[in-house]
Formats: sequence, C-alpha cells, structure tokens
Amino acid sequence: MHPTTIQTDTDFNTEALKVFGHQFENNPIYRSFCDLLYVHPSDVSCVTQIPFLPIQFFKSHRVLTGNPEISTVFTSSGTGGKPSQHFVSHLEDYERSFRTNFENNYGAVSDYVILGLLPSYLERSGSSLVYMVHDFIQQSSHSQSGFYLDNQQELFDLLTALEQRGQKTLLIGVSFALLDFVERFQMNLQHTIVMETGGMKGRRKELIRSELHSRLKKGFGTNHIHSEYGMTELFSQAYSQGEGLFECPKWMKVLVRNTENPLEVNQIGSGGLNIIDLANHNSCAFLATQDLGTVFESGVFTVNGRFDHSDVRGCNLMVN
Repeated sequence: MHPTTIQTDTDFNTEALKVFGHQFENNPIYRSFCDLLYVHPSDVSCVTQIPFLPIQFFKSHRVLTGNPEISTVFTSSGTGGKPSQHFVSHLEDYERSFRTNFENNYGAVSDYVILGLLPSYLERSGSSLVYMVHDFIQQSSHSQSGFYLDNQQELFDLLTALEQRGQKTLLIGVSFALLDFVERFQMNLQHTIVMETGGMKGRRKELIRSELHSRLKKGFGTNHIHSEYGMTELFSQAYSQGEGLFECPKWMKVLVRNTENPLEVNQIGSGGLNIIDLANHNSCAFLATQDLGTVFESGVFTVNGRFDHSDVRGCNLMVN
C-alpha cells in the first residue's frame, strides 16, 4: 500500500506495523536502537509500542533502510552545530506526499499563484522546503509565481495587482521575512492565503505563535494566518489553517511521549512530540522530535515549544 492511499485508522495501524517490521530488519541504525531497548516486532501490537528514533540521529548517522542509490540529500538549517541530513533515494515519494497533502487541504495547486518568501532557505542548498515550494511554483499555471528575496516593493505591487483581480494566491514565507514585510507595507488581503513556516533563523527575537500571528494578521489585513509544520527529517507536513491547530495527512500521526519517561508514549495528551511518517519508507518512519506539544482526541495537535538545550532549527520554534 502506498502511504498516500491510506484512508482509515485501521489502514494506518496495519501499515505502520508493517513498515516497522521492514525497517527493523533493513535499517541498521534503527535496528541497533531497537535492540538497545530490547524491542522486537514480535513484541509490538500497537503503534505506541514502536520505538521512536531520536531525531538527532540524522545529524550523526546515515539513517537508511536498505542500500538504495541516493538521489539527493536534504539538510537542515540550524544556526549552529552539525546539520541533519536526510538521504533520499526516491524524490518521487516526497513529491507524491507533499502534492497529495496540499491538494487535500487546499485544492489544486495550479489554481494558485505561488509566492515563496524564503530568503534564508534560498541562500543555502539542500532545503526540502525550497524543493517543495519550487515544485508548487512549477505546478502553478500562473507566470507570476516565483521566489522573493529582498525585493519587497515588487512583492507588494504583485500582491496588490493579484488582489485587484481576485486571483487565488498562496504567500508562503519564513516568519522573520513576513514580519519584515508587514513592518514596511500594510495590506488588506481577501484572496491570498498567508502561510508561515516558522522560525526566525537567528534574524529576530523568537515570538510566541499568538503574538506572531497577531502582527501578521494586522499587517496583511487577514483573519487567519496559516502554518506549515515540517522538517528535514520528514517527507510529510502538517498544516494549520488558523489558531496553531495542525492536522496531519492520513499517513502521518503525531503521538506524545512522557517528558520524564520517553519510552511511555500515548495517543493524546501533552509532552514530547513523536511522529510516524509512513512516507519515510527509505529512512525511518518513527521519530522522536525535540518539540513539545499537545495532541487532542481528534488527532490535531499544537506545538508548545522545544526541549531545553535543543538546537535552533527551522521548523516552527514558537510556542502557542
């Protein structure tokens, strides 16, 4: 079963256990981690019993299932220390995941003008976010789609023209660049989705999400600020269409681990965020992140902060 075809919790749980068995047998780093915990697939009957690999392993090891030919390497954007590396064998798996997920949440990407305000990501190589947005720009049927660095006046003029003709537009940007823009320009957007990807990248003081969204809503003249939750180590993203409540695609699930006992994992509650991303078929689908959050009974979740002493990273560092 391809992960993007998953529709029910039963399908998800069945596939997750299958992927766990496969990665246990074919991913030497993950197998060693499971062995240290004395966990074997024969001991596991539900997803909360699966070991979750600390995401830091992507900094120090080649986390690979099998021995595939590597087509590209995505790297993280930490402001210090060694970056994470996600070795990718099949880019089409990533493309199918993010295309299907976007369409399920927002409709056909071809209907939108896609504007990427991602200066910090564009100034380096290996960004999975830039790869995704570049693909959206190419899939868009509008010639105005493109990336923006520091040409704020040009972006303002284009947004104004698109609004005047009622064109559906997605403006996706890193938080500090969106804030820089609204400190210079005031808008009243009716046909544009503004989506922040989190993180000040060391350019500005971190803000709690509610304060960030308040400033952006005022500056862009819109009622909602959307958010994207993703990271180098994942092939899938969660989207929030307002209020910092993130929803996963059917092939991705967020669980919570006890901050005092990381081996205690629950379906709902508050704690460290563990992620199952079944699109991560050739790396590791079961990751313990350094984010803190709350998962609700409906499956939606919030990101409430990060563990102390974590690296500054590019994936939604703000608290709610």
